Amino acid sequence: MTDQPFSHLDEQGRAQMVDVGDKPITARWAKAEGELHLSPSIRDRFLAGELGKGDGPAITRIAAVQAAKETGRLIPLCHPLGLDAIDVEVEGTDAGMRLTVTTRCHGRTGVEMEALTGVSVGLLAAYDMVKAVERSAQITGVRLLGKGGGRSGEWLSDDSR
Repeated sequence: MTDQPFSHLDEQGRAQMVDVGDKPITARWAKAEGELHLSPSIRDRFLAGELGKGDGPAITRIAAVQAAKETGRLIPLCHPLGLDAIDVEVEGTDAGMRLTVTTRCHGRTGVEMEALTGVSVGLLAAYDMVKAVERSAQITGVRLLGKGGGRSGEWLSDDSR
């Protein structure tokens, strides 16, 4: 942890959006993941698109893409970004399902919040699809796996190196 001041606060401690206008445009990426814990039978039905609300993986992917694109409108101090790509993976796990979102852009600020927002809303959409049949479903482990580009360079979580 560094002792640098928060860039989102002015001299009086009030929240502000950081001015990135003088930063160079660089290629940036971020990858985030999270899980939805489900019983094996509900996981299998979800992944096969056999739940009453439709194709679980497809709806989860669409929700993740929509959310990543809207991050600047949802998170008050995030800059609106023109994303170049959003990759979404839905996969079954022993505990249920994992959602991974990778975001990319050429811009002046990072795309971590877009990846994390995509994962969070995608998992909420998946939860909405299973909640009637799996009351014990849990969203867990939403986290940033890595990011790159810009002044700070590349960062990878300890277990994704």
